[in-house]
Amino acid sequence: MRTLVIEPLTKEAFAPFGDVIETEGSSHFMINNGSTMRFHKLAAVETAQPQDQAIISIFRAEALQMPLTVRMLERHPLGSQAFVPLLGHPFLIVVAPVGDVPVSGHVRAFITDGKQGINYHRGVWHHPVLTIEKRDDFLVVDRSGTGNNCDEHFFNEDELLILAPHL
Repeated sequence: MRTLVIEPLTKEAFAPFGDVIETEGSSHFMINNGSTMRFHKLAAVETAQPQDQAIISIFRAEALQMPLTVRMLERHPLGSQAFVPLLGHPFLIVVAPVGDVPVSGHVRAFITDGKQGINYHRGVWHHPVLTIEKRDDFLVVDRSGTGNNCDEHFFNEDELLILAPHL
């Protein structure tokens, strides 16, 4: 088994998988007669069909036991999926590039700083939400519509990965 090295989340490192949603280093302009700074279009919601809708939800996640054996990844082929932490806690991200199946050797792991959110592009393989806290809340923006929008891939025993954060 390969142990995943957890990288700090940066816009450049995460670009192949989606967008980092953060104010740091993002373009902005003033609105509301100069009383509000707008960080504009930090991520774009992707949907596959004209009848799809972008929806907003809250996910309440429970921490998984670490170290974690990464046995599966999922993808959403019909829409992007964004996670923004509501309580300011860092969280973990495990991703693999778009493809027919995720390749174990191309899986990467990131940790947010607690103020960053992420937007997975359509078709990017990822682990379901991974909170570090016992319980955490996330604002989620994704797609609602017809069709199967969740594919799961389970790794063979020789492809399994270990995620062992040193926090």
